[in-house]
Amino acid sequence: MARFLVTGAAGFVGRSIAAALLARGETVRGVDNFLTGKRSNLAGLDAMELIEGDLTDPAVCARACGGVEIVFHEAALASVPRSVADPLATNRHCVEATLNLLIAARDAGVRRVIYAGSSSAYGDTPTLPKHEAMPVNPISPYAVAKLAGEHYMSVFARVYGLETATLRYFNVFGPYQDPMSHYSGVLAIFCRKMLAGEQPVIYGDGEQSRDFTYIDNVVHANLLAAEAPAEKISGTVMNVATGKRITLKETFRILRDLTGYSGEPAYAAPRTGDIHDSLADISRAQEWIGYTPQVDFREGLRRTVEWYAMTEGETGEHTRKLPVAR
Repeated sequence: MARFLVTGAAGFVGRSIAAALLARGETVRGVDNFLTGKRSNLAGLDAMELIEGDLTDPAVCARACGGVEIVFHEAALASVPRSVADPLATNRHCVEATLNLLIAARDAGVRRVIYAGSSSAYGDTPTLPKHEAMPVNPISPYAVAKLAGEHYMSVFARVYGLETATLRYFNVFGPYQDPMSHYSGVLAIFCRKMLAGEQPVIYGDGEQSRDFTYIDNVVHANLLAAEAPAEKISGTVMNVATGKRITLKETFRILRDLTGYSGEPAYAAPRTGDIHDSLADISRAQEWIGYTPQVDFREGLRRTVEWYAMTEGETGEHTRKLPVAR
């Protein structure tokens, strides 16, 4: 019987957490509806028990939670632009699915649920760095939906005694992030386009900044949160990031060196719901779960470009392989 459940196990972050758990010999169950998750992401996860199903179905949640001790809830319909285009779908797959999962976890006797929160909860407030005690100010349906999940986590800890913790991720990137979708993270799209010799698009003036966080740091934080004392973290929220920021223009220049791309970016109007600057205060996670970033931005970007350069694309053709700067 699986000790761990990973929701969204065929997605970018979920797949990465499941792989880390399996690598240390844990029994793992995954659940995914493959709405955005990819079957190709399951390569190498043969030891994981997989349930194909949708968390908007309470019966799927009940089946997934049976016998499980700890849940990593990574499933979501992620993307600010997608939520602007279809807020109902975002609410259904973020809020409704999360509530269903929490009810199933409570009823199944799950001990702890660790939730993938989002830095989008902070909105476009000018205060930097963002810290967990500051007022939230979501400016997109996606941000509202993820924030609603946070509140459900804290309420289930308070009312039902279910141990919960929210990790607010800041701009996660790395291997297995889908580079093909318009809704993908900016670094995944940039890597794909620049490796293919295509011009990337910066929405805005390029001076907007992000606390880009390599996937290994997020996995590390989740594993720490799974083991932290309940009295320290249950019902709480913690930022997971690097505590450093970089502009999109600077990021483009680094990627140009790594990919060998010789052109300049195109510029377009800012997208609705996008924030201008993002920077995390990570002192709470450092103090409460012993988190420190394991991989810095430049090294993470190097590993990411190398992975995309060596990975077969959706069409079956390999991305152009280039020497990667080290």
